[in-house]
Order: sequence, then structure tokens, then C-alpha cells
Amino acid sequence: MTHYHIAILLQLLHKTLRGPRGGMIMMGKDFPNPFGEKTPKGEIKMMSQLLDAAVFPGTQGGPLEHVIAAKAVAYGEALEDSFLKYGVQVMKNAKLMAQCFVDKGYKVISGGTDNHCMLIDLRSKKLPNGEASLTGKLAENTLVKADITVNKNMVPFDDKSPFVTSGIRVGAAAITTRGLKEKHIPKIVNLIDKVLMNHDNEKVILEVRKEVNKMMKDFPLFA
Repeated sequence: MTHYHIAILLQLLHKTLRGPRGGMIMMGKDFPNPFGEKTPKGEIKMMSQLLDAAVFPGTQGGPLEHVIAAKAVAYGEALEDSFLKYGVQVMKNAKLMAQCFVDKGYKVISGGTDNHCMLIDLRSKKLPNGEASLTGKLAENTLVKADITVNKNMVPFDDKSPFVTSGIRVGAAAITTRGLKEKHIPKIVNLIDKVLMNHDNEKVILEVRKEVNKMMKDFPLFA
């Protein structure tokens, strides 16, 4: 493996790293680009020149100092022992959450999860009034009314469009960051299921919203 194959790394900073949206391109010792790109004078450009040009003015309008600072904070947190504990807890929460969904009759793609999130095929869940299964779009929009955030997501062999979908994607990183652990997971899944099974009942949705906010009052976004 030549040096330029391992010199460049794009690191996404949000999601489990808990940093701002965006990325960072890192490379080791600079080197002539392997693509033969040249300057107007005919000189081979260095790889750093290609990277700089691709970022600005290629994809970025200007440096955002506050975002750069936020990235530094995120990397600083990742160096602490608490970040390792956080990562371990994310996995515990996610695995249990996936199992709780399975126990309630939802089909979790792959049968569970080995990372921070899970993909759920809603077509597997029978609704109490006998109607067809929920769409991902309806599930997402309904859960938002109860202050629960998920994303609609296509599933394997989906028969609906990407704008509607037959599934939802649920993750454990955000709730873990706020301090929730395994003992809270069954209740969270119960609340999600309650909303989905009563998606057309505004009274039930409002009740769940109040319960969600009461529960999360002890786990503020900023301590």
C-alpha cells in the first residue's frame, strides 16, 4: 500500500461523535498528487492543493470558526475515558431497544443491531383497527407530535417511494448522551408503540407528549 492510499481520512463528526455536522480531511506528509493534475505552469500539484481547492471554493463558501471550535471540543471529549463509557452504553441501549421492538411485534432488519441504530420494517406490525400498516412518513410525523424524533427510512424490498417509505430508523446515541440507560429503554419503546398504535388519536398522542417531557425533564440537553 502506497503512502497516499492511507494519508487521507474523512471523519464525519456528528452522530455518535456528538460533534457538529460536517467533516474533516486529515493527511500525513504532503506528496505530489497521483492523478497528474498540474498547475498552469505545468508543475505537478501537491495533494494538499487538490484538497484545499475541493473544499474551497469547491464545496464550502468560507471557514466557520465556531464550527471548527466545536469540532475541537468533540475530539477533546473523544479523548476522555467518559467517551468510551458513553460508547459502551450506546451499544447496551441500542441492543436492548432493538429487542424490545422485536418483542412488540416489529421487524428489526437483521434481527437486532450491532451499532447505535436500528431499521424497523413497519409492515410487520399489525394495527389494532385492522388497517394496513403504517408508512414511515406517517410514523415519523406522528411521533414528532409526541416530541419523539425518528426518521422515515426505506427497507429492503420496499414497495413505497423514498418520500413515503415502509420503515423508520431509530437511534440510541442522543438519549444516551442525555443520560438514559437500560432501565429507561422499555418505557421509551412502549411510548413509541403507543403513539404508533394510536396515530389517529390526538388525545393519546398529547398524553404521550406530556409523559415524554416529564421523563426527559430529569435529563436536560445541557447540564
